[in-house]
Amino acid sequence: MQALVTDTPIAVIGAGAMGSGIAQVAAQSGHRVYLLDQRTGAAEAGRQNVAKQLQRRVDKGKLKQSSLDSLLERIIPISDFDELASAGLVIEAIIEDIEAKQKLFAELEAICTKQAILATNTSSLSVTALGASMEHPERLVGMHFFNPAPLMALVEVVKGLATSEDVAQCVYATAIQWGKKPVIATSTPGFIVNRVARPFYAESLRLLYEQATDSATLDALIREAGGFRMGPFELTDLIGHDVNYAVTTSVFNAYYQDTRFLPSLVQKDLVDAGRLGRKSGQGFYHYTEDAQKPQLATAETAHTEEDTLIVEGSAGPLAPLVARLRNHGCEVVERDGPGRLLFGAAVLALTDGRMATERAAEDACNNLILLDLAFDYTQANRLAITAAEQASPRAINDACALLQKADIAVSHIADRPGVVIMRTVAMLANEAADAYLHGVASLDDIDLAMKAGLNYPEGPLRWSDNLGFSLVHTVLTNMQQSYGEDRYRPSLLLRKNRFAEKGFYS
Repeated sequence: MQALVTDTPIAVIGAGAMGSGIAQVAAQSGHRVYLLDQRTGAAEAGRQNVAKQLQRRVDKGKLKQSSLDSLLERIIPISDFDELASAGLVIEAIIEDIEAKQKLFAELEAICTKQAILATNTSSLSVTALGASMEHPERLVGMHFFNPAPLMALVEVVKGLATSEDVAQCVYATAIQWGKKPVIATSTPGFIVNRVARPFYAESLRLLYEQATDSATLDALIREAGGFRMGPFELTDLIGHDVNYAVTTSVFNAYYQDTRFLPSLVQKDLVDAGRLGRKSGQGFYHYTEDAQKPQLATAETAHTEEDTLIVEGSAGPLAPLVARLRNHGCEVVERDGPGRLLFGAAVLALTDGRMATERAAEDACNNLILLDLAFDYTQANRLAITAAEQASPRAINDACALLQKADIAVSHIADRPGVVIMRTVAMLANEAADAYLHGVASLDDIDLAMKAGLNYPEGPLRWSDNLGFSLVHTVLTNMQQSYGEDRYRPSLLLRKNRFAEKGFYS
């Protein structure tokens, strides 16, 4: 199906930040855009907001004034619904209320031509439910932009039960023409991003609840070891805890209280206290001018005379770390063994989802220090470790000293299953696997959605494959055993991949 030609008028209903941003995107691609908002003066204010944002680019020499003037001429504020009659695509971006949206679509069906496509920018409501009261629900499709719409690449094209395939493909092609990276999703709670992303927040919130370490250290680990652009606490402060908590609660309820989506009491307390993040001046962090930068839990410089790193068996995902240590002057000796690193008194291994204390007892290895996952061990600036209760102070010192030799800051956190990055990535991959299993989207679209929509360093399914076909399943199985909770049950597809000895893409 071809994209809408540029002489097709576009209409956007709702002139807030999202609506005006969508109008800007369409106008930048050459369309005439009708911008309507029932609030007096809101449509013109939305147009002026576009002008204000783009004038900054003009002032910096990144956009010609003539181009801005032409774009603004194509955004036409209107106040009468009858003026929407010529639009070939109408995108609503009004309040997230199903009754308000259904009422709007009933009005649009009476005004627009039968060929016009009607789209909803909803981030949480069922496209199927929105179309249920329509005379022609096949013309309704989700076109979920991410905020700010002019800058964020992702658009989730969401098909309701009645959505025409031609309509979905036309909107998909149009989004590409508008410079976006669209993905196709079926209308299930959270679509792709708001479903698959829940563990990114949930696992760090749980670690904070369990007093593994503080929020600033967890954020630093997610960035500096995990390769994510922002940590979950600074991100939820930015989003607003009222908004983020409401989305989590909505997804939790939509999936009949599946514990995988369980909201956090830590975040609920912030909402109840009115500490909503940046917009209220306080969330996990303070946002006043005199606010002090939080201190990170970083191990002090450790001293050791040891220089020899012994690698017993395959280093697996830790191989790049071993190479980095070699490049920083460590003598590396390789010999047969169970897949672990020996340095001084420390026995180091990559976490497999068990607590270090539990694993040390089961493996009869008292001085066990578990290393967290890193997206790229050659570039990581910080790494979390956790030590078995049985481990000696010297073993902990030697583990810190080893990593510090490679200029890696060490955060020694309390002994919790899966440490930080590993458990987060495992749960992201698990949820992505179930989304694929349930027919929400294709493998490629799920990974693309998480990268383009949330700037993840890698799609969770590809990341899972890169770690090895069985590691994520093992981590989740061990975490489920440690916690005794259904929350960490491995996806059926991860279990199948383990026994088939294959990944999602192989």
